[in-house]
Amino acid sequence: MSSTFFGLTIGSSGLNAFQAAVNTTANNISNVETEGYSKQKVNLEASSALRVFQKYGSTSTGVTPKSVSRLRDQYYDDKYWTNQSYVGYYDKKLYYIQQIEDLYTDSAAAPGFSTIFGDMFNSLNEVATSAGDTSKRNVLVSQGTKLATYFNSTATQLQNLQTSINEEIKTTVDTINSIAKKVALLNKQINTLEMESGEANDLRDARALLVDQLSEIVAIDVEEDKVANSNYPDMYTGATTFKIKINGQTLVNTYNYNTLTTETRPEKYNQSDVDGLYDIVWTNSGSKLNVMGNNQIGSLRSLFETRDGNDCYNLTATVVGKDSTSGKIKVMAPSITSVKDMNMPESGAFTVNSTQYNYSSFTAEYEKKTYTINDAEGNPHDVELPVLYDSNGKELTYDTEGNPVNSQGIPTAGEPVIEYYTFTMEDAIPLDKLDLMDGMKLTVGESINYKGIPYYQNQMNEFLRSFSKAFNDIEHTGQDLKGNQGLSFFTAKKLLEEGEFAFSEAEVMDAAGNGITEFGPTGSGVYSDTYYQLTALNVRMNADLINDPGKFAATVNINNGIDNNDLIDDLEALESKVTLFRGGGADKFLQCIYADITVDSQECDVFNQNYANIKTAIQRQRDSVSGVDEDEEAMDLVKFQNAYNLNSKVISVLAEMYNQLIMNTAT
Repeated sequence: MSSTFFGLTIGSSGLNAFQAAVNTTANNISNVETEGYSKQKVNLEASSALRVFQKYGSTSTGVTPKSVSRLRDQYYDDKYWTNQSYVGYYDKKLYYIQQIEDLYTDSAAAPGFSTIFGDMFNSLNEVATSAGDTSKRNVLVSQGTKLATYFNSTATQLQNLQTSINEEIKTTVDTINSIAKKVALLNKQINTLEMESGEANDLRDARALLVDQLSEIVAIDVEEDKVANSNYPDMYTGATTFKIKINGQTLVNTYNYNTLTTETRPEKYNQSDVDGLYDIVWTNSGSKLNVMGNNQIGSLRSLFETRDGNDCYNLTATVVGKDSTSGKIKVMAPSITSVKDMNMPESGAFTVNSTQYNYSSFTAEYEKKTYTINDAEGNPHDVELPVLYDSNGKELTYDTEGNPVNSQGIPTAGEPVIEYYTFTMEDAIPLDKLDLMDGMKLTVGESINYKGIPYYQNQMNEFLRSFSKAFNDIEHTGQDLKGNQGLSFFTAKKLLEEGEFAFSEAEVMDAAGNGITEFGPTGSGVYSDTYYQLTALNVRMNADLINDPGKFAATVNINNGIDNNDLIDDLEALESKVTLFRGGGADKFLQCIYADITVDSQECDVFNQNYANIKTAIQRQRDSVSGVDEDEEAMDLVKFQNAYNLNSKVISVLAEMYNQLIMNTAT
């Protein structure tokens, strides 16, 4: 039978149990504001019964605090981690799209495109009132310089933003590696404690908080499994395996972790990219982390999309031929058929069948046909000329003087179409690989379905090339105050080893150094300056006009008088009456850009709010399980205090009974 004093043992077990419960409640209250803390609870169970060899068989021995566990629901954790990736993705996107939007602000305090562009055409109108007035020509040149400077500044700020994002990518990779290292260390500490006894609640909270932070950066898969005894599969050892994967590749495997590193791209993907952009690779294998994968989301992806996003507008074509002796590859059916739309770097990389190849230069050739044109003596000759298309995509032809005309014989401006590109390879490609390339798709750079920094750089380049060419073409048909042919109004500057220079009509400059040219509007020949080289980063007012505004051409024939201004009407029409950019006039440039930014900004804002609201809802659900509520803890304190007092009362009653037994029972 049980001891006479066995009741004291039972009472003391209750005291110990509810003392632990009060202490745990105190710990909960003290961590009510601790980030990532999960409410803890003492798990009580009846102590092992004692056989007393009586009719009733055994007697209870009190209560035992089995463990102190944290209240956590894995289901809500998984939901939170999945949603957190979208929160990080849209929050980071919204942050940077708002910065891009600020660059295109046009206000009285910070004049932007519309103001500067309008001022230039106002000064052009002033020249029309007195074309021979040098002071008014000076104002026009000054306003043109302001317009070029505006694009230079905006493009430079976009590049600065691209550089900043690039550095943030590197910092983010360091953060991922730091989290992976800490999680692996915590895994070891958790298993060490839990294999001996109890649960490592605080360590598990610290690990979950790190996973919360990681899930905002990248989409992850988290797995935790119990480790069974190898000799007794049904016996749990107390240890667990804990794995974190990104795109199916292991970042953390219990005590081990893999790191990521940044590698500098040897080639640019877009013409206006800064040098030294990073890609992310796994350190152990060297394989590239597919940040743009279908299942990948998070702030890291938004950084790549903002830094590299070209709205999938990069050159794609079909490989149709190669020259094994010169190492050149020819591609047909290109997606970019106009010089103004070109956005590939002078030297870069393209991908064929998932393999990347570097090219050192490229050339482009227009689609051409043979037309009958009269020479200076009126004799017809067959001449091979570029095929021109009007703004509606209809093919034009040439009259006998070589001027482009539509089907009704009306003179019409047209644009040639690039038929094929030829890439000169940086390194020779084996013939067997060249043969396999025939008929395959070639992609220059990478297609990113988002309007990021490269997209807005390309939009500015496209606008400037269209507008500058139209403006320059009109100037080329006129004469300056000295009767010389009009010069290009806008040119480009480029920094070479020997210094800075501006290319002019006398120089041929393209990606290959000798390739792309623009066909002249009169059909008399080819202008040798190429607009591929002109970008928002290097556009400038022609230095000759800055030095001598008299070289600006306001008339077709200066013999009609220095105040003659028959070219001004054509130039003024370029402001809004001529289709130059995305189906509208040049003055609609900023409107188009704002439309792009507004759509993306509103989309990011809406989704950011939606996922933030979902986060709040999930967090509320998580808190309902693991959060510390002051009122609930206060009730627990009262409850556990009463239980402790009752156990004290049990001991007090038993003490009186034993006193009666010992002191007052006759021997």
